[in-house]
Amino acid sequence: MEKRFYGNDFKLGILGGGQLGRMFIQEAVNLNLSVHIIDLDPNAPCKEIASTFTLGDLKSYDDVMAFGKDKDVLTIEIEHVNVDALEELEKQGVKVFPQPHVLRTIQDKGLQKLFYQKEGIPTPDFYLVENKAEIDQYLTQMPFMQKMRKGGYDGKGVTPLKSEADLETAFDAPSVLESFVDLKKELSVIVARNERGEMKSFPVVELEFNPEANLVEYLFSPASISEDVETKAREVAELVANKLDIVGLLAVELFLTHDDEVLVNEIAPRPHNSGHQSIEGNYTSQFAQHMRSILNMPLGDTSIIQPSVMVNILGEKDYTGEAIVEGLDECLSLPGVFIHMYGKKITKPFRKMGHVTIVNPDLEKAKSIANQVKDTLKIIA
Repeated sequence: MEKRFYGNDFKLGILGGGQLGRMFIQEAVNLNLSVHIIDLDPNAPCKEIASTFTLGDLKSYDDVMAFGKDKDVLTIEIEHVNVDALEELEKQGVKVFPQPHVLRTIQDKGLQKLFYQKEGIPTPDFYLVENKAEIDQYLTQMPFMQKMRKGGYDGKGVTPLKSEADLETAFDAPSVLESFVDLKKELSVIVARNERGEMKSFPVVELEFNPEANLVEYLFSPASISEDVETKAREVAELVANKLDIVGLLAVELFLTHDDEVLVNEIAPRPHNSGHQSIEGNYTSQFAQHMRSILNMPLGDTSIIQPSVMVNILGEKDYTGEAIVEGLDECLSLPGVFIHMYGKKITKPFRKMGHVTIVNPDLEKAKSIANQVKDTLKIIA
């Protein structure tokens, strides 16, 4: 058996200090690992619990180089980082996971789509345009979703174009025009892969979106799908991870069509909102699995302990300012409820402020309690 000792000299760095890093640290502490964070926000959620906190710009070559040069392993909690610096650090002997070549592909939604096309990975039909004017070439192919190739996340940088009238709100930027699909459900699979090539995927989860914020509002685990679809979805997700040759965690968001075809929507090379329920709902959480994968440890059991529902807690739409939580005691009195607040001092409309997981042997009962939580727990200012 391999002997491991992560003493004070071992340094694990994360680019990004948000809620994903915060939940990762909470797992890392269990193995006596020290985690070092860089973020541009002086009040980032990780600041108070990181071993060290560096104020710096994740997109700055100099800031990333200065932060990473004394780390043994570097990882990310957001993909919008300076890849040139990570490539140089990798050359200097720092282990960087996910690898820089993976990040280059995923930072650009156009390159993502071309990668799927090249590798025979099922995905909706698409067209690439450099600017708003070029959309005119594809008017007969409407409707489609316009996705900016770079910079978008959490529903930003995405807009539906259903008719010529919608062109007024189109982005004048390099974009993907993705054809609408005959959508039955949106699904997600989290896959982990370590340096040895060992790979495990989590059971498929089902996503339900807030139509106004274009963000996940509910997550259901397990997804209400057939065994065939479950197998197909996990196989597609694992295919993507293998073709990318990724080390680390990969979230694969999927469309399920009415004829049970599984299509890749987008991917994220890190812990993801669609895996939060795993903290209480699965034997190994996505954060523990990410840690295991980037440190080349054996991957954990991804099986479901109990059915679960996750509810994203978003800032109320009419409030901006210092966050105030309403309904906390009422929600804590409900059975199987686990509340995770993200340590964000300031709330904004639809800002992710926390999540709640509800576990119950009966998924329908968990959904009912989740609706109570959604109606009760509010973030105002």
